[in-house]
Amino acid sequence: MISRIKEYTYDQEADAIYITFSDKPVASTRALRVIDYAADGSPAGIELLCVSEGMITDGLPHLKDVLHLLEGIQVKIFA
Repeated sequence: MISRIKEYTYDQEADAIYITFSDKPVASTRALRVIDYAADGSPAGIELLCVSEGMITDGLPHLKDVLHLLEGIQVKIFA
C-alpha cells in the first residue's frame, strides 16, 4: 500500500501531531480541523491536538492513511 503521508512530527509537550502530505506551500488553513491546503486546493498537512486522549477522525483528508498512521502509533480512534 502506498501512503500519502510524507512525514509526521509529534510534540509530546503540546500533545499534538502534524502530518505532512505535500511539500507544496500552504496557502490556507481551516481552523476547525487545522487542515492546511496548497494553492491548488489539495491538502498539504493536518495538525491533531490532544492526541493522547484519542481522536475523532471524521472528515480528515486521506483518512485511510491517517488511520493507519494513528493506529500504528497507538492513538485511540473514536467512532
